[in-house]
Parts: sequence; C-alpha cells; structure tokens
Amino acid sequence: MGNIGYYIFVLVALMVAFLVVKKVASCMIKSVVLLVLIVALAVIYYLYFM
Repeated sequence: MGNIGYYIFVLVALMVAFLVVKKVASCMIKSVVLLVLIVALAVIYYLYFM
C-alpha cells in the first residue's frame, strides 16, 4: 500500500509521454520511444521490487 504514489507517478509519466509522442513524432519514432519507456519501466520495476 505504500507504493501508491509510485504507481500514480508512473501512470502520469506514461500519459504525458504518450501525449507528447502523439503530438510530435512520426510512427517510427513513436514505436522507438514507446519501446524505450517500456524497457525503462521494466528496469525500474525489477530494481525496486525484485
């Protein structure tokens, strides 16, 4: 229950990143940025919760 702030932060970061990528980038750049975000979140999850 103590990590609710962390999850809220991750959700807000994903929404902001999605909106920025949607406004600025082409399809190829969107795919690369989304992949980088997924990898970064997976690394953060692994480091903090494993």
